[in-house]
Amino acid sequence: MSTKTTEITTELVTPILEELQLELVDVEFKKEGPNWYLRVFIDSDKGIDLEDCSQVSERLSEKLDETDPIDQAYFLEVSSPGAERPLKNDKDFTKAIGKHVFVKTYEPIEGQKEFEGQLQSFENRQLTIEYKVKTRTKSIDIPIEKVANARLAIVL
Repeated sequence: MSTKTTEITTELVTPILEELQLELVDVEFKKEGPNWYLRVFIDSDKGIDLEDCSQVSERLSEKLDETDPIDQAYFLEVSSPGAERPLKNDKDFTKAIGKHVFVKTYEPIEGQKEFEGQLQSFENRQLTIEYKVKTRTKSIDIPIEKVANARLAIVL
């Protein structure tokens, strides 16, 4: 059910975002406690403000009311993905080159499943991350198909 809902929501919101020159980052439909939440994460090169979220929310809400694809009650939330934005596709990885990232893999690579460091490159569907182990700087190549999830990371 949730996969179908996210696909339908993606189809409905994409033309709205294109018109407003915004980018779809992610759509999720989750049950938390007794309530269902339909969350749409949007972004743009200039960033996202409350007005952007409000416009998308109002227009998407109208489309969802027209098509009525969701059987149960839910809350619609439209927001920015935040500082630790998820990296989901090739475009996201390309834009993240030179930035600090956190990557979790499905299986260990060189004995590790989690890597945090600077994304050096994304070529031939492979990430190259430079990270520190104690005082040494190491580099690792991670094939994209081994990435369970990835996001930008804040350096403290």
